[in-house]
Amino acid sequence: MLKQVVEGVLIHQSELLENNTVVVQGRDGVLLVDAGITGAEMTCLASDLRELGLPVVAGFSTHPDWDHVLWHAELGDAPRYGTARCAAFMQDVLSDADWKAGVAEGLPPEIAEDTPLALYGLLTGLPAGTARLPWDGPAVRIIEHPAHAPGHAALLIEERRVLIAGDMLSDVFVPLLDATDHPIEDYLVGLGVLEGTADDVDVLVPGHGSVARDEEVRARITRDRAYVEDLRDARVSSDPRVVAPKPGWEWASDLHEAQARSLARGRARGDA
Repeated sequence: MLKQVVEGVLIHQSELLENNTVVVQGRDGVLLVDAGITGAEMTCLASDLRELGLPVVAGFSTHPDWDHVLWHAELGDAPRYGTARCAAFMQDVLSDADWKAGVAEGLPPEIAEDTPLALYGLLTGLPAGTARLPWDGPAVRIIEHPAHAPGHAALLIEERRVLIAGDMLSDVFVPLLDATDHPIEDYLVGLGVLEGTADDVDVLVPGHGSVARDEEVRARITRDRAYVEDLRDARVSSDPRVVAPKPGWEWASDLHEAQARSLARGRARGDA
């Protein structure tokens, strides 16, 4: 179920939401980024890694959305990292006695019965400002920014020139704003941070959708910036993910419509 994108970096893509789980090979095992969304997929992934003789020695969640903080016992008990803000957000979620019911309510019905929640969100927060992931493998730069979700971080595998972007730069989802005081400005800052890495990147792995290579990396940044600026300026979007979505992803354009309506209501109230 694993596909190599460059030497030492492999991905598995989920069927339902095209989530990309990234496997980075180190000296004694692998770093597992955004482990997956169903028990069946994670069990299969664990089996494949065992057959390859590659234990999981570290995990990382790019941000605290439900589909990026899951884990399965079959993957082992390696430390699972996130940024300090990401881990704090998850601790707040887990402090609610009814957190499991709340999470379950938001799961896609197609996979709700096969989404393991026992190890949900159990992250070790790295100290604020940590620049590199603490593990025995290729240098992995942590690139935190304010777009999309609290404590969101991309990872740059420097010697492989691979950027793991989390929920940014997708070809199936438009940029989805966080519920902050300045969501558009925060997203544009995040895009600027990622653009600052582009000269060091040959391959982009988004949280959802297809891998981008070479010139397409900058093209995705440009496309996302244009989309967000259209939202900011209340222009009708011509983004292909809105007007001509990938077959089977027509529902994703509804997310754009909801987002645009929410911003319009904010402008009417004088919030934006």
